[in-house]
Amino acid sequence: MNKPILLSTPHMGDRELELVKEAFETNWIAPVGPHVDAFEEEFCQVTNARYGVAVSSGTAALHLALQLVGVEAGDEVFCSTLTFIASANPIVYLGAKPVFIDSDRNSWNMNPELLAEALDRRAKKGKLPKAVVLVHLYGQSADIDPILQACNQYDIPLIEDAAEALGANYKGRSLGTFGRIGIYSFNGNKIITTSGGGMLVCEDLELVEKARFLATQARDRAPHYQHSEIGYNYRLSNILAGIGRGQLAVLNERVAARRRNFEIYYQTLKNLPGIEFMPEANYGYATRWLTCITIDSEAFGTNREQLRLALIEQQIESRPVWKPLHMQPIFAECECLGGAVAEDLFARGLCLPSGSNLTDEDLEIVISQIQIVHYQSVRNKPKLLNSSLVVI
Repeated sequence: MNKPILLSTPHMGDRELELVKEAFETNWIAPVGPHVDAFEEEFCQVTNARYGVAVSSGTAALHLALQLVGVEAGDEVFCSTLTFIASANPIVYLGAKPVFIDSDRNSWNMNPELLAEALDRRAKKGKLPKAVVLVHLYGQSADIDPILQACNQYDIPLIEDAAEALGANYKGRSLGTFGRIGIYSFNGNKIITTSGGGMLVCEDLELVEKARFLATQARDRAPHYQHSEIGYNYRLSNILAGIGRGQLAVLNERVAARRRNFEIYYQTLKNLPGIEFMPEANYGYATRWLTCITIDSEAFGTNREQLRLALIEQQIESRPVWKPLHMQPIFAECECLGGAVAEDLFARGLCLPSGSNLTDEDLEIVISQIQIVHYQSVRNKPKLLNSSLVVI
């Protein structure tokens, strides 16, 4: 039996364990401490963000971000539809309602034209959304300039969900630093991980201080425990921040490894009929967090799901592209502007093993299995020839 080849596993370096040991030796085990402070500072140095707040997850960061920009019960928030559900769940936590925006073909991210048209229509009706959540999908930047322009026209705060995109940029600038607030995830499958964790970044010191306050159970300044607002237990632990510091030091190496994975897949599979790769938009630098392909079943010989199942038989993990949020049962009643592009990408899209710790042998196995599935499917595919059904 071959060892399983998984989609995206944690990739630890040498420094992380040293920093965790330091936390133990100094007894900084609580969700505060020098590693947390240093992680926030080093993260801002890497991204050129002004301020950062380390929290327990990317979802927690987004929840805080939405609250900080004033989202309340009954509000609407525009959100990318082609993304993981964590991009929209915090909208619902606050009693607001998501409105989903379709993708464009160039980046698979939010379509700027659809967003601008929707905001213009809403402005005429006097019903603008309270915020826009823009997701940078699979490590690729959305086209930020026209999206930011559309938001600024109506003074709508833009929140960047860069959970999958640390290390990527838009016109040379780090994702997550364009909008009012940016958020990141350090879940175990991300480019760098703290096991579980996230970061909120912002240029506004007042908002950052409010985020820290809310993330620490909204404890008032007093010698006793006093609370005038509802807060959350969202701060990152000093131990996990130590892991994050070690991971952050090798961010560029991890991005380079994932881009190398993509290049190997691309060079060996680009001429295989029916396969197309997620494009890299010319305005940015993608991390290729996951290498994503789409399958034209007629040309390839089989569809995305059959290929996925064939890979599973060989202990190779792959995943369909995110199911659009407007197709999720929980959001069935929510409005979606467009939707056909995201639906098509979901129907035909597949994420291949992409971890920065994949070996050349791992990649060769995945590639060979995809090739085998194609050639077997084409060979066994019935075709009409001179009005007669034959098998080639």
